[in-house]
Amino acid sequence: MSRRGRVTVGVLIGVFLLFTLMGWAVEVWTDWLWFDEVDYTQVYTGVLTTRILLFFAIGLAMAVVVGGNLYLAYRLRPLLRPHSAEQATLERYRMVLSPRIGTWIAVLSVIIGLFAGLSGQSRWRDWLLFRNSMPFEAKDPEFGINVGFYVFEYPFWRYLLGVGFTAVVLSVLGALAVHYIFGGVRLQGIGDRMTTAARAHLTSLVAAFVLLKAIAYVLDRRALLLEQDPPNLYGAGYADINALLPAKEILAYISVVVAIAIIVFSNAVMRNLVWPGVSLALLAISAVAIGGIYPWAVQTFEVNPSVRDKEREYIERSINATRQAFGLKDTDMNAYTATNLTPPASLATDTSVVPNIRLLDPELVSQSYTQLQQVRGFYDFGQKLDIDRYTINNKTQDYVVGVREINYSRLTAQQGNWLNRHTVYTHGFGLVGAPANQVVCGGQPYFVSGFLGNDNTPDQCASQTEQIEVEQPRIYYGERVGGGQQGADYAIVGQTDPERNVEYDRPTGASGDQGINYTYTGEGGVEIGSFMRRLLYGIKERESNFLLSDAVNDNSKLLYVRNPRDRVEKVAPFLTMDGDPYPAMVDGRIQWILDGYTTAGTYPYAQRINLQTETADELTNVGTFQLARENVNYIRNSVKATVDAYDGTVRLYEFDDTDPVLKAWNKAFGGDLVTPKAEIPRTWPRTSATRPTSSRCSATCWPAST
Repeated sequence: MSRRGRVTVGVLIGVFLLFTLMGWAVEVWTDWLWFDEVDYTQVYTGVLTTRILLFFAIGLAMAVVVGGNLYLAYRLRPLLRPHSAEQATLERYRMVLSPRIGTWIAVLSVIIGLFAGLSGQSRWRDWLLFRNSMPFEAKDPEFGINVGFYVFEYPFWRYLLGVGFTAVVLSVLGALAVHYIFGGVRLQGIGDRMTTAARAHLTSLVAAFVLLKAIAYVLDRRALLLEQDPPNLYGAGYADINALLPAKEILAYISVVVAIAIIVFSNAVMRNLVWPGVSLALLAISAVAIGGIYPWAVQTFEVNPSVRDKEREYIERSINATRQAFGLKDTDMNAYTATNLTPPASLATDTSVVPNIRLLDPELVSQSYTQLQQVRGFYDFGQKLDIDRYTINNKTQDYVVGVREINYSRLTAQQGNWLNRHTVYTHGFGLVGAPANQVVCGGQPYFVSGFLGNDNTPDQCASQTEQIEVEQPRIYYGERVGGGQQGADYAIVGQTDPERNVEYDRPTGASGDQGINYTYTGEGGVEIGSFMRRLLYGIKERESNFLLSDAVNDNSKLLYVRNPRDRVEKVAPFLTMDGDPYPAMVDGRIQWILDGYTTAGTYPYAQRINLQTETADELTNVGTFQLARENVNYIRNSVKATVDAYDGTVRLYEFDDTDPVLKAWNKAFGGDLVTPKAEIPRTWPRTSATRPTSSRCSATCWPAST
């Protein structure tokens, strides 16, 4: 390659690295600013530090092992090689590699280490749980080992074993190639086809592989309790315990003997590869016979003819473990034998049950809310509303509630330009609620909240005798204002001129043809008043208006990651979040409430389920709020999360104070990530005379009573 060509390639590589590093730096910086805004920097630094350390630890270990074996193979090369056509052909490769052998080995090691490091950094969850493991109250029924070993430690040990196998296999292949190129291993020529040094090196690597296999057999004995054979059995059955379990132990001992035999026979006794090859063949035959044929025979001829008797104990183990893993151990099941089909005489005069029967279905009434309360085409209530429970005038009852959010996909072409989309139409307005047991005007909901003003109060066909008072009805954070399937729409808020309000707040006037503007005053958002912040987010969003538009001023803030579910998932990436956040009025403010679940997939003997399948709609088989595909056999509803619809404040509350998985995660991030259940203030989260109670899971869904 000419000098000009080398310079061109160097410049292109430099530009590529510059833009790559700049993009990474922008992401790191903006993520730090976002986590600093929500006051969860310990999560960001904890995850980032762990990923970096794992990247370098795993990558360096892999690079050192593989590179060290390549260099050792080069140092063990024979100084004299017999003349042959094969060696003459390889000479051209030796002439290219020998002058810069250190560089070639270093480059190859770095590439391998890079891929290994990328794999390692993705295991940050396994490492943090491994490092902060907590004991469970239960032990496995076979070995008596605490369940915490399987949930916290087993996955990472298994990953390290896989790294070890990969390192040894790559070392064997790389060392074999180097030995072949430099004459340590020959296919032609006079004398031994492998030098003594090459034979010792390669057989040692093969012995290391067999020793790792022995460790794998030991872990396999524990893994038997995690086997899934639906619909027959979850966990180890009769054949596994009585045939496969001892077989794994025997194979582990055989592997150790074979590893010793490979080293001794190939280097000290026979000085050839015949007996090591025989040893490996015997190991393979033993694995098939002892680990495959024998358990199959026990299952076929002993278990299958009398499955009920043989598997009774192990099915009972599976049932008990599944109930324990899913938090159902204290559940009592009783047959309902009622045969009375005649309603009681007191039903006609009942004052407790009948008056509270729902007349409004939150699955169907959304269209009515849209027709009567939408007011503007860009407002949206969503396809499904929610049920909440409020105490008003000393009367507690269910209300169908929805929030009037901005849906950016419904803005017109004129409304949807950059300036309007991000600085004018920034928020929705109002929590619209109606009693679930009451209708007016021949079937319309009887709205008690969410009005846009006296001029816009809909004709209720009845006087307002009760209202849900919302002190801050503006919705900057919601399901349709950013994130999710609607796209990530950010909002730029804040003004230097107190007399200038540019954000569209709500329509007013008798016909709703007028509008009121507003300026955001909340604590949420990342400040972008400085030139560097504007440049930073201009690069992140690939938008020049951050620098050029007058709408971005010294007091501007950027609100982004505005979907409540996305917001909590970013704050707590170790939680599996419920797919359907629901709004509630809490102390005069609209709060999005989400259920957070801790999960695991290695609880011994417990039945494994797929969350995506299990959260599909039973009637349509379509999961409107389906969770991601994840196979789990342990789950706890351990966290209740809230997101303030106005300022985006995220709070995590401990709901299950006995969950070891949540305790491990809390410990991993400093111990104060989740507010303990015992320390939740009695007035939550602000002082209030009334509070809602979610009808989804009774009053205990809320951390504290008023």
